[in-house]
Amino acid sequence: MRRILIIDDETGVVDLVSLNLRKEGRFTVSAAMDGAIGLQKAREESPNLIILDLMLPGISGFEICRILKADDATRAIPILILSARAGADDRVRGFELGADDYVTKPFSPRELVLRINGLAQFNNEDVGDELEWGDDNLALSGSRHEVSLGARRVRLTAIEFKLLTHLIQTRGRVQTRDLLLEQVWDYASSMTTRTVDAHILRLRKKLRNAGDVIETVRSCGYRFRDS
Repeated sequence: MRRILIIDDETGVVDLVSLNLRKEGRFTVSAAMDGAIGLQKAREESPNLIILDLMLPGISGFEICRILKADDATRAIPILILSARAGADDRVRGFELGADDYVTKPFSPRELVLRINGLAQFNNEDVGDELEWGDDNLALSGSRHEVSLGARRVRLTAIEFKLLTHLIQTRGRVQTRDLLLEQVWDYASSMTTRTVDAHILRLRKKLRNAGDVIETVRSCGYRFRDS
């Protein structure tokens, strides 16, 4: 059973999401209606995934995301932001703070469950092999879920790790945004989202000087440099 924590002050949203997750038969659900309580539960329960509203009493969702992703004990927990704030700036800020996905209200319960399934499943599986690349000594260990640049460990979220693994494994070949959504996020190619661009930007920043190994192919997608 996968443990899901919902941090949202709307009773109707909590009930709807909880009902649909329990129908799956593979999730247990807990909830918090307040930001401070949600942060406390995240630390105490160590859930497999957190569904996080942004407009919360006490502590905002943005601040909760920042705190959890800055803490070694909680940074690996995937965070799916579920919010009525649909602006591009809000999405980008959420991804920059470490969120793994962003869904706007009103939402489709079926789509939400599909996204949760993808994130929760990845958080409990090994991805990739022992991979090394380039003069910057970029190394990725699938069994340990670790990325390093020389002696420095690069701290990635679950989705960032899966995205980097896929790009390295397909190096030299252009990966369109639709293809990345399918392979990394398990979404249908018909979906449109800025999720890919935001995660690529954040991944490059974390890789610092080695970030330029991920090339932008104009009007198409991205490619991990093959030389």
